[in-house]
Amino acid sequence: MKIEIVVDEAARDLEIAVTCKKLTPEVEKILATLRMMNQQLTVKKDGETYLLDIARIIYIESVDRTCFVYTSDEVYESGFPLYELERQLEEYGFFRVSKSFLIHLQDILSLRADVNRKIRVTMSNGEQIMASRQYADALKKRLGVR
Repeated sequence: MKIEIVVDEAARDLEIAVTCKKLTPEVEKILATLRMMNQQLTVKKDGETYLLDIARIIYIESVDRTCFVYTSDEVYESGFPLYELERQLEEYGFFRVSKSFLIHLQDILSLRADVNRKIRVTMSNGEQIMASRQYADALKKRLGVR
């Protein structure tokens, strides 16, 4: 892969051009990462690719190495592993609450203490997600809850 950067003081906007022989999964991943900078996540559903606004995402679940992205009315698949989504979405208010879940903090409706220092998190779509002991204290600290 060759990367070329051209600094042009007359440029009015940032322009990125991708030249490739064919659209490979690697190229699609590069494009998806660039879209995330524009607060969009590339997701798939029923064989179609969508550009989903990050603000619409309520939570993300990893099942058998596949990440499912949940909005209030749809479920999509992401090509990124959960750890990569966590790294890229942290600055947009997402927080890892267990080995399998990443939640959007703005979509939390309520928290309830559960057994073994776990926290039951109710999301805006009514879904209840269990925050594991490993992440519970950090979640409470992030939300400013005692």
